[in-house]
Amino acid sequence: MHQAQRESALDPIIHMPPGRPATYPDNGPGRATDWCPFDDHVRISPWLDPVVDRRGHDPRSTYVERFWLGTLGPTATWLLRRLASGLDEQPDGYELDLAPTAQSLGLSYTKGNSSPFAKAFGRCIMFGLAHIRSDGYAIRRRIPEVARRHLIRLPADLQTEHQRWVGAAATLDSLQRGRTLAAAMVDAGDDTEVFETQLVALGLSAPTAAQVIEMMRSESRCRDEAVPQRSGVVAG
Repeated sequence: MHQAQRESALDPIIHMPPGRPATYPDNGPGRATDWCPFDDHVRISPWLDPVVDRRGHDPRSTYVERFWLGTLGPTATWLLRRLASGLDEQPDGYELDLAPTAQSLGLSYTKGNSSPFAKAFGRCIMFGLAHIRSDGYAIRRRIPEVARRHLIRLPADLQTEHQRWVGAAATLDSLQRGRTLAAAMVDAGDDTEVFETQLVALGLSAPTAAQVIEMMRSESRCRDEAVPQRSGVVAG
């Protein structure tokens, strides 16, 4: 496998050709990529992949927590979620303040390849969820299904659960019911972070609940992107 090449700084957004998945080394965190902080800030840009963006999972979804966490690791998973949240606020990209971001994840920030913060970035790149650029990183806003070579390393019960998950088809009625319930939660002022759990508790299957939440987030992003965005620095 080959590490994806650096993109030109003149191209503000990374586009991945349809149907052409990125390939990255799978040799463990020490072989991921060089950690190259350019200053105390780094540019975070969206990595647009028409296939994964249409079929993938939100980094904050139950799918990622259940099936990617054991492969990606907790620190890299939290970092990826934080970076994706920043892209929700600044869809065209933003400047990330590295030290506060590391501190907000319970990590110290040092310039070098050996720090946990640097390794978290490296793992995101190694597993094809981020892409190094000349001016920073491009980050996926949608995460693909776990590759089989990673899935078979998970516990047997998670492998079985994953088979059920990808085989479950949400019906139109269940999606409409989920949207109605979620809209009621919004009106009631419930915390959006617990919507998915609440939908499952109300009888929706986990894949259907996740799909409802991802649909709501996608619609929210579309509304936000229709409003002119200001470029800013995200401190974590």
